[in-house]
Amino acid sequence: MQEHSSKVRSTDLKPHRSLFERLTAFISPEPENRAELLEVLTDAQERNLIDADALAMIEGVFQVSDLSARDIMVPRAQMDVVDISRPLEEWMPEVLRTAHSRFPAIDGDPEKVVGILLAKDLLRYYAEEVFDVRDMLRPVIYIPESKRLNVLLRDFRANHNHMAMVVDEYGGVAGVITIEDVLEQIVGDIDDEYDFDEEEDNILALENKGNGKRWRIKGLTELEQFNSVLGVHMPGNELESIGDFLIRHLGQVPHKGDEFEIGNLHFEVLRADAVEVQILQVEQRPANLLKE
Repeated sequence: MQEHSSKVRSTDLKPHRSLFERLTAFISPEPENRAELLEVLTDAQERNLIDADALAMIEGVFQVSDLSARDIMVPRAQMDVVDISRPLEEWMPEVLRTAHSRFPAIDGDPEKVVGILLAKDLLRYYAEEVFDVRDMLRPVIYIPESKRLNVLLRDFRANHNHMAMVVDEYGGVAGVITIEDVLEQIVGDIDDEYDFDEEEDNILALENKGNGKRWRIKGLTELEQFNSVLGVHMPGNELESIGDFLIRHLGQVPHKGDEFEIGNLHFEVLRADAVEVQILQVEQRPANLLKE
């Protein structure tokens, strides 16, 4: 009798689901994978249970776990570095022009980064009689191209680092990545050196380089405006953005640092995340200068 009584009490402790609850679970089961979860969240956003920004950030968190350093790094060819083997006066104008807060520092050898220079440390040059830029360098952090962004973000936070050099399988420098690059995959654009003033147009004319005209262009610029200002004809819906046009043309979202040609236009992606092109640099080149 005692054993039977114990079984009854144990059974009574289990939660009972109504027939309606069981039918609901059968018809509309809980999400079992990421895709199903995103469908649920998208539906919640459409019903105004969460806002679009919250949904975008959640999607960004998922994307970070799927991406690696090679996907968003600035390639070595596009890195802005300082060469401390040269007098400071020679490379200071480049520091001012690019307006970065941190720079990889090389010592004459472009293949080897010897430290990270914080732009704010250069203020001591104007305040101290004896100034040696080598004393200002911070240690270099190296990571493999395959390092997942979610792991990298955790390391950045734990070690209070903001920049890391990305190395390839042979140990050579492949590019550079910052904590800002990772966070932008989650929260979207963070103001940087490529941002436009609010009063600026979507298309900003740059100083010409050689024989070609150059522009810095927001990815959201409508195709109609793009065609009109550059004097070209990119086929498509004129209300479509140039960023969406490029994604459709390429069949994928280009990465930051990617370069490609369409007709006599040379495109360089200055900023992009996993879902959209944000800032472009476009150069109108003579046909004989285009890559085959």
